Amino acid sequence: MDFVSDALTDGRRFRILAVVDDFSRENLVLVADTSLSCQRVARELDRMIAERGMPMTIVSDNGTEFTSMAILKWIQKIGRKITTGAGHIQPWRT
Repeated sequence: MDFVSDALTDGRRFRILAVVDDFSRENLVLVADTSLSCQRVARELDRMIAERGMPMTIVSDNGTEFTSMAILKWIQKIGRKITTGAGHIQPWRT
């Protein structure tokens, strides 16, 4: 899971939360908005889990987006660890 950002032609910035299944390459969550709070991210991840089930592993980059108090509480609530990309095998980079 990661964020992508860009700007509209009028200069307003927007972000996209993207969650991809590394095995199937299926896009599980794609949420675009001009503001994605940590609480909103946690809600979207809860919705994904309700629809798809609990993932075995969650991988993200080292971004500060996933170190907020709301996300840390969410991680504790679901009982999983988030693995950072630094220790993750990246087969597409071979």
